[in-house]
Amino acid sequence: MRIFLDANVLFSAAKSDGAMRRLLGLLRKGGHEIWIDDYVLEEARRNLTAKEPAALAALHILLPQLHVGALRVAHPTVLANLPLPEKDKPVLAAAIHHRCAVMITGDHTHFGRLYGRTISGVTVHSPGSAAVRLLTAARKP
Repeated sequence: MRIFLDANVLFSAAKSDGAMRRLLGLLRKGGHEIWIDDYVLEEARRNLTAKEPAALAALHILLPQLHVGALRVAHPTVLANLPLPEKDKPVLAAAIHHRCAVMITGDHTHFGRLYGRTISGVTVHSPGSAAVRLLTAARKP
């Protein structure tokens, strides 16, 4: 399954060798493809540079394990009526464009109302709900 990451998830995975990095490892081990695009990468890189510059090395190590799609500017019309700030629409648009089944975001403020909803084939999840859905589903007979 293709899984798209929001910048805050990528930031967290680079920042520490904690739960987020372990989640990404388990998803890859389970055969899932982990996707980002240039928009997400640049936001994560910008935030790491400002807040955790030492973590840029970890980001560099993580990148070869991810599929990085080109920046996509056009938003599908389905996004026009969603309660999202303009700066967040490119993230969901990229997940749709790259045909991901899941988007993982820790941005509860902007995406929280969309958790569990499927928009143009992409189901929006928090890291916790994604872990439950994707990792427990893999263990079922």
